[in-house]
Amino acid sequence: MFVVIDTNVIVSALLSKGLDSPPARVVDALMSQKFIPLYHPEIIDEYEDVLNRPKFHFNPDKVRRIIDQIKLEGREIFPAPSGESFVDKSDLIFYEVAMDKQDEHAWLVTGNMRHYPARHFIMTPTEFMDMLDSYGKKRQ
Repeated sequence: MFVVIDTNVIVSALLSKGLDSPPARVVDALMSQKFIPLYHPEIIDEYEDVLNRPKFHFNPDKVRRIIDQIKLEGREIFPAPSGESFVDKSDLIFYEVAMDKQDEHAWLVTGNMRHYPARHFIMTPTEFMDMLDSYGKKRQ
């Protein structure tokens, strides 16, 4: 299973007080290698920029472990342009990376559904974790 994780999901996970919030569960699933992350250098750059902003006060070691996990276990994708137009141009690369792997059923997990077009492969952290939990039960 291939997954593109929007930056806002990681931010929400790191801000979360509990480990049972859907964004925290997505990051836990990432760290537990329950899916293969997809990324592009622009996505890594955004992770680095946003997750290291002083206003968040995130633990730099934790941020580094998450980004390293994505790069170590993930697949770097250089997608073809989709031709789509986005209000926030930085969201486009997340969409295009997920689009590039639709033949392999890639998912885009975001907390900002309104930033993306309505597509079957774009889901919230809650929807994704429900699907992943269901998938795990079927494999048992």
